[in-house]
Amino acid sequence: MKTIAILATLDTKAAEADFMRQEIERLGGKALLVDLGVVGNPGVPADVPRSEVIEAGGSTLDEQLTEPSRAKSSPVITAGATKIMLDLQESGRIHGAVALGGTQGTSTCAPILQALPYGFPKVMLSTAASGNTAPFVGIKDITMMFAVSDILGLNVFSRKILANAAAAAWGMAQVERSITRSTAKGVIGMTNLGVLTKGAMHAIELFEAKGFEVITFHAIGAGGEAMEQMMKEGIIDGVFDYAMGEIADGVFEVLRASGPERLTVAGKLGLPQVICPGGSEHLGILVGVPNQVPAGWEDHQVTWHSPYVFVPRLNAEEQDRVAAEIGKRLEHTTGDCTFLMPLKGVSAYSAEGGELYNPELDEAYWTSLQNYLPSSVEIQSLNLTAEDPAFVEHAVETLIAMMED
Repeated sequence: MKTIAILATLDTKAAEADFMRQEIERLGGKALLVDLGVVGNPGVPADVPRSEVIEAGGSTLDEQLTEPSRAKSSPVITAGATKIMLDLQESGRIHGAVALGGTQGTSTCAPILQALPYGFPKVMLSTAASGNTAPFVGIKDITMMFAVSDILGLNVFSRKILANAAAAAWGMAQVERSITRSTAKGVIGMTNLGVLTKGAMHAIELFEAKGFEVITFHAIGAGGEAMEQMMKEGIIDGVFDYAMGEIADGVFEVLRASGPERLTVAGKLGLPQVICPGGSEHLGILVGVPNQVPAGWEDHQVTWHSPYVFVPRLNAEEQDRVAAEIGKRLEHTTGDCTFLMPLKGVSAYSAEGGELYNPELDEAYWTSLQNYLPSSVEIQSLNLTAEDPAFVEHAVETLIAMMED
């Protein structure tokens, strides 16, 4: 029998949570109600009462009821519920989770769901699910489901939506396949961008021919961060960091920007890695007016990834800033690491025939990278483009040699 945790404020969402419990039990499962409420009295008994959640978050119910406020209680509830849910998941006492709420409830539940590991079923039924869900999903496999109507009372419409959400979590929990059950020699994490896809496809073929599996990540912010989270969770054994537009965009705080931890995790964990600065010679900038060059970029070599994504080639000084940031982040490297530079262009845009082709800037970028890369990183260069089959083959062979050593 699979157990699904239901996360809800039982002072305001008791009827809805209890209905979901009944639906899960009707399907043959078991439900565990976790109360995230504070002020009002629970409408139904909880399996994990609010007092227990609050105590796990480092406070007491009496403290939270003294001049209560959402700003005061939310961090405590989130911390306590996260601790409890992780303990339940790690001990095998729950097999999935479904949460429900409006804007406040979603903001409270999302970090709890994000803390759970990849592959563990996570469903968020939310009135906020039709807007920008990025803050709620983050880099985790959370299924966001739009409630359509407010989650406030049972009616002919809400019963069906609540039943669907409950069944979704229960159905996911029936799947026995595990992420960690790979029969391959190892799992490779590889970043990619559209201007490197041809090379990425060749790399996948080569890795698989040698008995490895590849998980590819679209390196536009969340992609690289998700790859590094999987390193922490032990899913990934080796890294081909083929695309680094996230670092360039991070320096200039534009579309593909990743967080400050990006490009540090593999080094800290000592995982073998081959790095290519793919796509880091240009930026991706989201514009409001299609095909209109934004102010300040008129003197740059430019192209368009789409009518709304503007792509300028960085000049020598700007590339130097990116190189400095790459070098700084790689200072954490402790394991085998090779930085592999394609001298003829780090993406399809800057290869000969591409819209951003500029050999002088390629040379300037290479000079800057050599100035900043730490001594703990082996530096190699090939007189090829990033997508050249020979470049990709050398990168793959280098990483496999590290992993089989």
